Amino acid sequence: MSQTSTLTAAASVVGPRAARPVAAALSLAWREIVRFLRQRHRVFGALVQPVIFWLLFGTGLGSLKLDYAYFFPGTLVMILLFTAIFSTISVIEDRREGFLQSVLVAPLPSWSMVAGKLLGGTALAMLQGLLFLVLGLLTLSGLGLTVAGVLGAIGLMTAIALALCGLGFLLAWSMNSSQGFHAVMMVFLMPMWLLSGAFFPAQEGWLGWVIRLNPLTYGVSGLRQLLGTTEPLAAASPPLWVCWLVTVVFAATMFALCALAARRTTKGDLL
Repeated sequence: MSQTSTLTAAASVVGPRAARPVAAALSLAWREIVRFLRQRHRVFGALVQPVIFWLLFGTGLGSLKLDYAYFFPGTLVMILLFTAIFSTISVIEDRREGFLQSVLVAPLPSWSMVAGKLLGGTALAMLQGLLFLVLGLLTLSGLGLTVAGVLGAIGLMTAIALALCGLGFLLAWSMNSSQGFHAVMMVFLMPMWLLSGAFFPAQEGWLGWVIRLNPLTYGVSGLRQLLGTTEPLAAASPPLWVCWLVTVVFAATMFALCALAARRTTKGDLL
């Protein structure tokens, strides 16, 4: 059975009409997971690259006298960023293969396609993030952990991954080549992560304002508080509820913008 017929079957087997978009979204999400698992190099790169970054940055910044566990939440966000963003490259590939056109002309709302893509990418990002979280819990002694903190960190990680998947989807939606997507990622997304307080706190001046205006900053700070690591500048750390609020609004905004972009796109626009 082809990918398009699988989507159609998933939508048709559900009785209530209102439940068909949900079935289609879940089918698309599962398709993203299967595609990822079949590409072993993606699995290998998603696991090894963050570990290398963590070790290099942790060693290089050791002269700042910061607890080594301080860098762990930022590395977690980096894993979510890389996995979520790379998963949205499938938007460009699906357009080239014609699959995306078939989905958009199906008798389903456009938001179901967006939800399927974002849920699939979020699941992949969380798979990698949870593996690295377990690694940190087993190897780091500087984390002040509680059950509620770990569960809260998992929930916040999910919101961060969903927001980043939405951002990647929105960027990939308007592009026709994966090369252009990689260029945008290096110019825009990598600085976004570096300016999130992952490895140095917010400072005074224009750089401090950039960090504070970056929505990813609040995800990093929230994880740092939930995992019990300390901020070098406590005054620069936003309250936990603010971190949750900004991250959830960031995720909801990205989903809404993605759904709006998909709804405004016609079949001819994708050809």
